[in-house]
Amino acid sequence: MSNAGSSLDPERQKQAKTYARIRRRLWLVDTAFSGLYTVVWLFLGWSLVLRQWLTDLLTADWLIIAAFAAIFGGIYLFLNLPLGYYSGFVLPHRFGQSNQTLRDWILDQVKGLAIMTPLGLMLLELLYVALRAAGGLWWLWTAGGILIFSVLFSNLAPVLIMPIFNKFVPLGDEHKDLAERLLRMAERAKTKVRGVFKFDMSKRTKSANAALTGIGNTRRIVLGDTLINEFTPDEIETVLAHELGHHVNRDIPFLILTGAFITTVGLFLASVALEWVIRTFHFSSTADVAALPALGLIMGIYSLVTMPLENALSRWREKMADEYALKSTGKPEAFASAFTRLANQNLGEVDPEQWVVFLFYSHPPLGNRIQRALSWKNDASAANKME
Repeated sequence: MSNAGSSLDPERQKQAKTYARIRRRLWLVDTAFSGLYTVVWLFLGWSLVLRQWLTDLLTADWLIIAAFAAIFGGIYLFLNLPLGYYSGFVLPHRFGQSNQTLRDWILDQVKGLAIMTPLGLMLLELLYVALRAAGGLWWLWTAGGILIFSVLFSNLAPVLIMPIFNKFVPLGDEHKDLAERLLRMAERAKTKVRGVFKFDMSKRTKSANAALTGIGNTRRIVLGDTLINEFTPDEIETVLAHELGHHVNRDIPFLILTGAFITTVGLFLASVALEWVIRTFHFSSTADVAALPALGLIMGIYSLVTMPLENALSRWREKMADEYALKSTGKPEAFASAFTRLANQNLGEVDPEQWVVFLFYSHPPLGNRIQRALSWKNDASAANKME
């Protein structure tokens, strides 16, 4: 085990700032390209041409929808592949954060496509069922469907999706004490879990992480092997206590419901905007598949506008989870050490600019979290002296 948790590595922080800046620029390029791609399809009339060609070729509505999405999305994926390759493979290797071979990276992309394509097509077909059947209330039906899907996906992902990408095994006798410690923590938090599992995070990255995944009967503690190998048991306990804090504070249902509310508002606004889009681009109705790029563009713009709000809500709940971890473990030194180690190992920027936090951060900056733990330690020491 390294001593990376004792103090921040100045050289790693220089790299972290550069890494974060490049990733933000790549995000901006990707977002701009996505918007430009969609605008071109609308203003050059390609959506109408493709819909007409598919209507002449196919008879079933569901086939027309699937074919339109496959062609529109397939061309985008092909054009965006160089950017995805650079941001997902080249850049992490350049900064020493990836262990993945090119073959394994390609395999992950294929797996992701194989999973998300049928899921995406199924949701798209249901969207057009709502557009045709519910008339002006299609946005409400769609929002309800997304809520149901979110709950089901959260429940099933740990047992159906995640094992496709990683191997999950129960902690063996070598880590029996750690597993028992974490299970006792879950019991004190009144959180039922199916066990403690290790997964092979190191086959892709040098970063470390832990999570409490699933809801209901699929909830389980999962630890990256990088975390187990590089962190002390006390540090792992504080990281896991943070995750338990989300369950104690009901953050999963809170974020699902707030996300559903934000999505519902967005879909309602999209339904209003689509009326203007139909008149402007001469689509036949809101259920016209040629209007799909417009709907995607509208929701994309809405997501950008609401991103700071969603991130602010997330940072608030993350701060509450940190408070729970410090209270429940009483180990502020281990907490500070764990997040210092995460900053060094994960190449995490500890002091990003405020505008960056406002726009992009779903978690409080690592530096703030470390300082809060150190302040907690000092406050506790002062209280003990007064007693």
